[in-house]
Amino acid sequence: MGFRDSFKELQNKAQQAMNGGNAPPIPWGSKPGSNVAGAAQATPYWQPQCAPHVPVSEHFKHEQGNWGWGNNEAQNYVDDQANSFHTPDGALIVHAIIQHGHPQDDRKFTSARLSSHQTLARCRGSLSARVTAPVAAGIWPAFWLLPADPFQWPNDGEMDIFEAWNGDKTNHTCMHWGHFNGEDHDKHRVVETPIPHIDSPHGIRFDFAWDEDEGNGNGRMVWYIDGKPVMKASKPPGTRPMKDFRILINIAVGGNVCQGTMPHDGTYEFVIRDLAMWDAPPGGWDKFSKDWRNTKEGHGM
Repeated sequence: MGFRDSFKELQNKAQQAMNGGNAPPIPWGSKPGSNVAGAAQATPYWQPQCAPHVPVSEHFKHEQGNWGWGNNEAQNYVDDQANSFHTPDGALIVHAIIQHGHPQDDRKFTSARLSSHQTLARCRGSLSARVTAPVAAGIWPAFWLLPADPFQWPNDGEMDIFEAWNGDKTNHTCMHWGHFNGEDHDKHRVVETPIPHIDSPHGIRFDFAWDEDEGNGNGRMVWYIDGKPVMKASKPPGTRPMKDFRILINIAVGGNVCQGTMPHDGTYEFVIRDLAMWDAPPGGWDKFSKDWRNTKEGHGM
């Protein structure tokens, strides 16, 4: 999810997702809990405290504005406690609040876009979170990575860990490092995974593990959903070092990816729990190497 220069291809991507695909769903009955096997072997090096007395700004910058964000999106990203806050049970909440009849245009569709102060900070590690996402027409929640400012999109790279849109319960695991036309057409990888229970209060655990050679910049990345590896990718040449990447959490509204569909009035809630960066992925680095050998690469877009 980024500042796409070509909208048509994203519309095609959304339409393909809505039409379904060949990817099997994550089996609900076989899902582990938040403590994925092997996670106890790893040590977190960043684990933000999400408590009501801690302001969201302690760990995140509120990126603000209603300029469309490259996709003709309708939301106004604001720094407001109604749109981003912590709960007593330790969750980070993002709300998209839709009020079509509000007399102020900049209050009709408010949301939050959070950018972590903390970067991945290491050449190898793992990022995890347990997600409960809103599922509705015109709503586009995302948990993803961009390089720290200043950066050039798409040349410096983008990794999407969770994103779904327009009421479709399908995750789009993505890597981007080019535009959507010309010689850049093959610089994207994606795997679509149906997740029927993405809106379950229990949540779905997402992990992103990376292993980069700090000397030459080459690297490997594996994306996981509830402990199952779903996509791998080599780190593209010329992209920013992994240690420079930061977390983004947001809900977009309407726009090209949602094919112009707008949500009904209401509050749409995105819940992030157990957010952490680890010194090793679930199961350790030996398992990561095995997963790398056995996991498919994403297809082009």
